[in-house]
Amino acid sequence: MTVGEELAPWVRLQQAAGVGAVTARRLLDAFGLPVNIFTASYSSLREVVTAPVAEALTAAPSARVQQLIANTVAWADQPGNHVLTLADAEYPASLFEIHDPPVMLYIMGRLELLSRPGLAVVGSRNATAQGILNAGKFAEILSEAGLTIVSGMALGIDTAAHHGGLRAGPRHGAGSTIAVIGTGTDIVYPARNHALAHQIATDGCIVSEYALGTPVLAANFPRRNRIISGMAQGVLVVEAAARSGSLITARMALEQGREVFAIPGSIHSSLSKGCHQLIRQGAKLVDSAQDILDEFTHLSPRAGVAGIAQPPSTHAVDAVADQLLKTMGHDPVEAHSLAERAGLDTATINDRLLALELDGLIELLPGGRYQRLS
Repeated sequence: MTVGEELAPWVRLQQAAGVGAVTARRLLDAFGLPVNIFTASYSSLREVVTAPVAEALTAAPSARVQQLIANTVAWADQPGNHVLTLADAEYPASLFEIHDPPVMLYIMGRLELLSRPGLAVVGSRNATAQGILNAGKFAEILSEAGLTIVSGMALGIDTAAHHGGLRAGPRHGAGSTIAVIGTGTDIVYPARNHALAHQIATDGCIVSEYALGTPVLAANFPRRNRIISGMAQGVLVVEAAARSGSLITARMALEQGREVFAIPGSIHSSLSKGCHQLIRQGAKLVDSAQDILDEFTHLSPRAGVAGIAQPPSTHAVDAVADQLLKTMGHDPVEAHSLAERAGLDTATINDRLLALELDGLIELLPGGRYQRLS
C-alpha cells in the first residue's frame, strides 16, 4: 500500500462533517482502521454515530478533500515532514493517556523528540521583561538537563521558552523544544515568529493536529492546549493573569494527571494572579529549575541548577541609582511614590528611572509603574 493509499482514509475521517477526536476514536474502536469505516454500511455506522455523521461518512469525498489528500501526501514526502496517525507505532504514547487524543499529527522536525520526557512552559503573551528572562532561563536549564520544552509558539512566554530550549538542545544533544500550533503546519502564526518556526523545524519539532491550510481560528488555540499538556510530564506556568489561556493548559494538565508548577510574583502584579491562584489550588511553587528537576529524578540532572533568572547588565550603577533600587524593592511602584520614599525631586527621579530602564535593571509597566528586575 502506498503512502497516499494509507493516508487518504485518515484525511477523509479527519475532514468528515461532525467528526471530532472523540467521535473518530469511537468509530475506530468499532471498525478498526478508517478504510473499514468508509466501506461500512449506513446501518452499521448508525449504530455508532448520528444520522448526519453516517451520511457524511458514506458520501464520496469532495473535490476539496481529494485535493487536501494530494497536498498532504506531497507534504509528507518532503524531508523532515511526517504524518502520524493513531495506528502508527511512533505516535506519542503520552497522548494515548488523554481523553481525546488527536486522530492525526502533522510534524515538522525531529520526530524522536515526541518520545522524550517533556515539560510544558506556558504563560502570558504580554509578559514582563522578568517573565521573559525566567521563561528563557528555566527552559534552557531544563532542556540542558534532558527535558524537551513544550509550548505553543505564541508571543511572550512561549517564545522565550522555545528560545531557551533551543539554546541548550544542540549543545547537549538532549532537550530542545516542541511547538504545538493551532494552525496547519504550512502556516506560521504569529508571523513575527517566522525565523523561530524555521529554527524549531530544524533543531526541534513543530506539531499540529490540524490539516494543511487550516487558518488562524480562535477556537483552535484553547483546544491545542490539551496536546501541550498531554505531551509533557508537567506544566510550568511562568506568568498568567487571573483569566488566561495558560490556566486552561494547567487545568487540562491536572485532568491528565500531570504535575503543575507555578512561579510566584508580586502581589501587586496582575500577571502573578493566575500563578498565585494555581498555587492556592495545589500547584507546586517553584523559584528554581531544580525544584522541577527534583520531580524528575530519573533524568539525573547536572548539579547546581540556577534559580530565577537575573538580567545581565554591563553598566555601572551610581550611588543614587543604587539607593533608588534598594528603595524600590521588588513590588511595582509609581514614580511619585518612589520619589517620596527616596526624598528625591521629580527631575532627578525621572532621570535615574530612565537610566535604570535603559540599563535593563527596571521595567516600565502599564499604568506608569516601575518594577525592579534584579
